[in-house]
Amino acid sequence: HTEILLGESLANLHHTFGDAHGFQEDNWIGKLPQRNGIHSSWLEFFRNERLDVQFSLASKLGRLPESLNKDAIKLLDRLDRWIPEEVPPSLLHGDLWSGNWIPGPEGIPYFIDPAVYYGHREVDIAFSELFGGFSNQFYEAYHYGYPIDPEYKERKPLYQLYYLLVHLNLFGRSYLSSVDQVVKRYVK
Repeated sequence: HTEILLGESLANLHHTFGDAHGFQEDNWIGKLPQRNGIHSSWLEFFRNERLDVQFSLASKLGRLPESLNKDAIKLLDRLDRWIPEEVPPSLLHGDLWSGNWIPGPEGIPYFIDPAVYYGHREVDIAFSELFGGFSNQFYEAYHYGYPIDPEYKERKPLYQLYYLLVHLNLFGRSYLSSVDQVVKRYVK
């Protein structure tokens, strides 16, 4: 029952639309600053405010080998092959994993610890699936309320890449092989 309510709540959240991608102020993803510059293009927002920022930080921290850095540049240049330019800017939780909800009064679940911005709703779904995720009931309830495009499966690793880079930058090189696998999937 709880996971169904969470899935329905997320679908409802994603039906809240903004005028552009981003947010009126920057915020945080974990302990890292998260830039939320306003863009009319989802592709430009995701490239410039998400992936490029995290790749640059990983390089600065010495966590990105030169060969992977070169592949990252290629990926960013080719991102338009997989990431759409135009999508409705949905309000996103931004840090949606199974630990970011609590039971409220009468057992009603509430999402907590957001890193909100307006963007492609598939980003929330992709991150929720990265480290175990929610139950099938959650995803069924979400898809019933707001079905996902079949092309999502091709984009999902790219949307998860942002969070893998965040984890690489927060927790170290144990996430490097996962980052490398995603980049190589799209560049090689």
